[in-house]
Amino acid sequence: MNPRPIMDAGPGINFLSLNKERLLFSVVGALSVPEVVEREILGKARQEERFAAAERVWKKLPQRLMHVLRDDVTDELAEVVHRVTGMAISDRARSRKDLGEIMVTAHAVVAAEKGGNVLVLIDDGGGRAMVAAEAHRLERLRDAGRAVGSVKLISTLTILEKAAGGKYLPTKTDMRKLYARLRELDDGLVPLNATELMDLPCWK
Repeated sequence: MNPRPIMDAGPGINFLSLNKERLLFSVVGALSVPEVVEREILGKARQEERFAAAERVWKKLPQRLMHVLRDDVTDELAEVVHRVTGMAISDRARSRKDLGEIMVTAHAVVAAEKGGNVLVLIDDGGGRAMVAAEAHRLERLRDAGRAVGSVKLISTLTILEKAAGGKYLPTKTDMRKLYARLRELDDGLVPLNATELMDLPCWK
């Protein structure tokens, strides 16, 4: 049985702030987040009113839908963190910058090294590059005959593409409205016309 997908803070804060958790779970199923990502989501929700709904939604989520992964130092987590950052995990944990992306990567890789095939939901460019580099390393290990699993990247765009035409995004108008609201929360999302969301087969 493969582990749950692991989510970074960005997609979580965006979908939950808009009360679109049902759409999110309809695509990826039950999720996991590292402890540091939970802190980031709740911290942002408490700091900015536009994200406030995320805390209310978060507190109602049952564990069967959202599991928090302990960030307690283990040899396996420490090895991944050292490899991707060049620092000991105890030293790197003192800085909050990019810590969520680092721990998402570490948890995903540890699960994959135990044979799991792990989806990682992350939008941050640096975080995606980090995960991609580790995914390629795992591919090389598999090619060399090692019994390891895989890590695959997905993003907010992936979620929207898979939800398109379904219960939560039945029309192009619904997609356009939701994407505009997501971009109001996250200026890292590309303009709608730079995506293929309006040209999906389900709209034809």
